[in-house]
Amino acid sequence: MARVIICRHGNTFDKGDLVRRVGARTDLALSKSGIKQANFLAEQFSPLKSGYNFSKAYSSTLQRTKSTCSYILSRGHTAVTPNFLNFLKEIDYGPDENKLESDVIERIGKKAIELWDSSSTPPQGWLVEPDQIISSWKLFLKSLNDTNVDILVVTSNGIARFLYEAVDNIEIDIQRKLNTACFGLVKVSQGITTLKSWNNKCIE
Repeated sequence: MARVIICRHGNTFDKGDLVRRVGARTDLALSKSGIKQANFLAEQFSPLKSGYNFSKAYSSTLQRTKSTCSYILSRGHTAVTPNFLNFLKEIDYGPDENKLESDVIERIGKKAIELWDSSSTPPQGWLVEPDQIISSWKLFLKSLNDTNVDILVVTSNGIARFLYEAVDNIEIDIQRKLNTACFGLVKVSQGITTLKSWNNKCIE
C-alpha cells in the first residue's frame, strides 16, 4: 500500500500584508510565517515522530512549493530533493493574477469565489482545465499501484482541490479547499485510491 501525503505550501503573505491572488505566473517565496509553517510540517513529518519516511517527493517548480517540500525532506527522509511535475504548478488566474483579493472580488463577485471554493467551478477568465488536472492526478496515483512506499506531494490549492474527482473513494466529508501548510492523505491499495483525510491543520 502506498501512502501519499498531499500538502499545500506555506504562507506567502504575513499578517498585515495586502493579500493578492497568487497563481502560476507569480513566483513568491515563503513569507516569515510560511517558513515557520514549513518548519513545523518538517517536525511533524520527521520519520521518528510520524512513522513516515518519504522515498520520493514531488512539487512544482514554484519557490513556495519547492521550499516547503525541501524543509519537510530535511529531517531524514530517504528522498532528499523533490522531483518536479508540471501538473502540480498552480493555475493561472488570468486577469486576476497577482491582483489584490479585494480587486478580484470586485471583478468577479463573491458568488464566483464561493462556487470555486465549493465546486471548483472556475470564474470567467481564469486559465484552468479541470479535466486535464483530474486526469493528471489519476495517472500519478495509478503509477503507485503495487507499491509500498510513502510519497510526499507539495502543490497549490488550485491543483490539490481536484483530487476530489480523481480518487475512487472519499471516506470523509471534506471541503475542497486545502489551506496553506495543511495536508491530506491518499492511500493506494490494490488499484483503489482512497482519500482518508483532508485539510489537516499543522499550526495555529
